[in-house]
Amino acid sequence: MWTEEQRAIYRRDEDRYPSNLTDAEWERLKPLIPEASPGGRPRKTDMRAAMNAIFYLLRTGCPWRYLPRDEFPPRSTVYNIFRKFQKDGVWEAIWEELHTALREQLGREASPTAAVIDSLTLKAAEKGAVLMAR
Repeated sequence: MWTEEQRAIYRRDEDRYPSNLTDAEWERLKPLIPEASPGGRPRKTDMRAAMNAIFYLLRTGCPWRYLPRDEFPPRSTVYNIFRKFQKDGVWEAIWEELHTALREQLGREASPTAAVIDSLTLKAAEKGAVLMAR
């Protein structure tokens, strides 16, 4: 059941897209965004707007060419940022940092100390195994 405290935390402004980052979410994510590459042109793109665009695309599942132009950077810029983050492992680093912080917030160890592997997982792994020549 939602409490008023939870509603205040997750409330989104009406004039924005629901997938947009709140100020608190952006402050948490901002340090995890890499700086512009040295030696190149200074970054002109608002990275918060670019991240909002990426989250909009992920949430709605719309094609890149349908990205609304009213609030987001050009789709080619957003796509290039998304792909660069993919190539450079930024998404994995962001996920790992947020996952670790969540585990610590819940009072758990930062990294899992145990794993469960069921028989279906093992069977799936066997099918992809490479057989050694005898």
